[in-house]
This record gives sequence, C-alpha cells and structure tokens, in this order.
Amino acid sequence: MRIVEAIGIGVLILLAALALLFLRRMVITRRGGTIELGVRLSTMVPGRGWSAGLARFAGDDLRWYRIFSFWPGPRRVLSRRGLAVDRRRAPDAAERLVLPPDWVIVRCVTRQSPVEIAMAERALTGFLSWIEAAPPGESTPDTRPYRYRAG
Repeated sequence: MRIVEAIGIGVLILLAALALLFLRRMVITRRGGTIELGVRLSTMVPGRGWSAGLARFAGDDLRWYRIFSFWPGPRRVLSRRGLAVDRRRAPDAAERLVLPPDWVIVRCVTRQSPVEIAMAERALTGFLSWIEAAPPGESTPDTRPYRYRAG
C-alpha cells in the first residue's frame, strides 16, 4: 500500500507542477503583446544554447520568460533604448534541430552585450516595428550603433 501512496503523491506533485507552469503562462500572456521567442543563453558550443520562451512587449521593454521555469519574473529584459538589430540569418544545421522551421535568428546589440534571439518570420516584422517606434529623440546614433542588415 505504501508504494501506491508514493506513486499517488508523485503523480499529484507532477500535476501540481504542470498546473503551476500553465497558470504562469496564462498570467504572462493575459495582457497580450506576447510572442514565442528563443534566446541563446550560451555560445560555448556552435548551434547550442537556445532556450524556448515567451516574450511580452511592455512599453520600452521586451520581457523574456523561460517556458519551463517557475520563476514569476522575466529571465531577461531587452530595453528598446540602446537596442539595435545587427543582422539576421537562417538557422544553421544544428539549430534547425531545436528551432521551428519558419524561424529566423536575429543578432541584436545592446548596451550590455550582443544577444541572439530566434522568432517566427511573422513576429520579426512586429519586433522590428517595435524597435523603430521609439519616441522622437530616442533613436540617436549614440544609442543605435548598428543598422539592420538583411542576410
């Protein structure tokens, strides 16, 4: 009987964890302005280091939340101020195994460090519009050192 109880408790804990992840996703997406976005957290091994997540546009910030995390806050915040798109590329062979087929990779430069993000082609249009929609005076050469280059 103890084995059955242990299995039951294990299943209950697993269901509670899944429910918590689902509830967290609902809270993140409830206000809209959310896209699926992958962020490359590590560049140690070529083609590796991608983590799936959701990103939400919140004013001048793009807040990125990992999909499989219980932490309620964003893992990374990209501010529109000082963010510039350096280049865009298709996923290489190793990246095609972890990213959906219609996604593109965009290398962005921030004041802190460069970051690679991956998103659907449809979402890229909205992302580029959001970057370019900075208030007047915010998009200066000092804060935008790079220009977008296709390819």
